[in-house]
Amino acid sequence: MPQKKLDRLDRAILNEIQSHFPIAERPFQVVGERVGASEAEVLRRVQEMYESGVIRRLGANFTSRKLGYTSTLCAAQVPVERLEEFVAEVNRHPGVTHNYLRRNELNVWFTLIAESQERLKDILAEISRATGIEILSLPAKRIFKIKVDFPV
Repeated sequence: MPQKKLDRLDRAILNEIQSHFPIAERPFQVVGERVGASEAEVLRRVQEMYESGVIRRLGANFTSRKLGYTSTLCAAQVPVERLEEFVAEVNRHPGVTHNYLRRNELNVWFTLIAESQERLKDILAEISRATGIEILSLPAKRIFKIKVDFPV
């Protein structure tokens, strides 16, 4: 689907759901009340924005450490011809929260979350065994949480 041109209502919906998504039985109805649209209209527009790539993900963010999890930032030097294979293996693991390419010797970066340090090490070893590529693990020493909204 081609990129959707955003109108005033699309922008209002995006601004609302970024950081004010309601915890309610019918959250899209609440969003609709806030932006002056019906629940059906909000749902239709959110679906269109998702299908066109304007919205990549809709979900909650949790403080994983408070839930008993641990995480690490990972980096790897992956030959260009092996990028697709490596990224497919990384993405196969549900603890990978996101990944991205960088213009650097270490060109693939991703974050990994797991229930323990041992499980993190096991997952990274699995990825390395499957791909033959060494992964650098950079666990956080201090956590900085920055709330980011993108006003549209």
